Amino acid sequence: MMVTERRKLLFLVTEDWYFVSHRLALAVAAQQAGYSVTVATRVRRHGEEIRAAGLRLVSFENSRTSLNPIGELWTLARLLRLWRRERPDIAHLVAMKPVLYGTLVARISGTPRVVNAIAGMGWLSSPGSGLVRAVKPLVRRALGWALRRGIALVQNRDDAELVVGMGVPARLVRRIAGAGVDLQRFRPRPEAPGVPRVLLCGRLLWEKGVGEFVAAARLLKERGIDARFLLAGEPDEANPSAIARKQIDEWVAAGVVQYLGWVPDMPGLLARCSILCLPSYYGEGIPKALLEAAAAGRPIVTTDMPGCREVVRAGDNGLLVPPRDVPALADALARLIADPQLRRQMGARGRLRAEQEFGAERIIAQTLALYAEGTS
Repeated sequence: MMVTERRKLLFLVTEDWYFVSHRLALAVAAQQAGYSVTVATRVRRHGEEIRAAGLRLVSFENSRTSLNPIGELWTLARLLRLWRRERPDIAHLVAMKPVLYGTLVARISGTPRVVNAIAGMGWLSSPGSGLVRAVKPLVRRALGWALRRGIALVQNRDDAELVVGMGVPARLVRRIAGAGVDLQRFRPRPEAPGVPRVLLCGRLLWEKGVGEFVAAARLLKERGIDARFLLAGEPDEANPSAIARKQIDEWVAAGVVQYLGWVPDMPGLLARCSILCLPSYYGEGIPKALLEAAAAGRPIVTTDMPGCREVVRAGDNGLLVPPRDVPALADALARLIADPQLRRQMGARGRLRAEQEFGAERIIAQTLALYAEGTS
């Protein structure tokens, strides 16, 4: 889909690593389709990768967790200056704070089209405590206001229903199944020989079910089940739910898990593993780890939660367990560890689902079509 005149597309994303992981391919495709693309994000380790893709990069510092009123007003002032300088025709705002602040600034600046992308409800969907619990009603109302003033882009059916329940008209809601997965990069490979390996990968947050994963691994080892349990990823230090490195070191020292840290070669890692496990009780959109595992032909054990159940059909390409239920998680893992034929069958079904529903080309085409709505 080519753009007849060069329109300005601005991505506002909090972290550069997230943009590279989840939106870089989309931004490159948009540029190839004729858009002039600018990325505004907090630049850390991935700035050169964004520039090397031919995209214009603007460094924009913004804390995901700050509640300091003076600091937040300063963020809004800087964001307004950015908007007046860039003058985007389309703003693609990703995650809660960019949606809230970006929508306000876009309204002030008269931006013609705003796409508010909610990649899961995150901490809004978890119980929380103290100040977090107190501010949730206010944040929900503000988020509903923002989503009514653009296109509300969600990743799963549960979130689509939730935002409609927040007062967003159904005509403004679009559902696109996550960031997609590169079906050429992630391909099925024969499972590595030897002891089955169970992998949890992603941001190491308590709400991702890391504690439950470790507890299930310990339980299975006590039962005498022969398997290795791997953790890949890094703690998200900007998130209050991040798991301390000291805690990870204790698990490793106890012989419960092996910690791999950040792994750049995810296709290679999945090829060496037998099962992907994500026992999340977080407000997921569609977890990228599940898409990559499905495309790589690996069976999945995850929770019966929004986003997770969008990828995994119970008994088809994986197993679903109740959130925070360690015995059920251990039983599901034990079932797959003991049955290599079932692993192969579920892995093949996962690859088929990835091809039919979650390929990156399909997701990108749907998003470019969304940009073009109402512009002709």
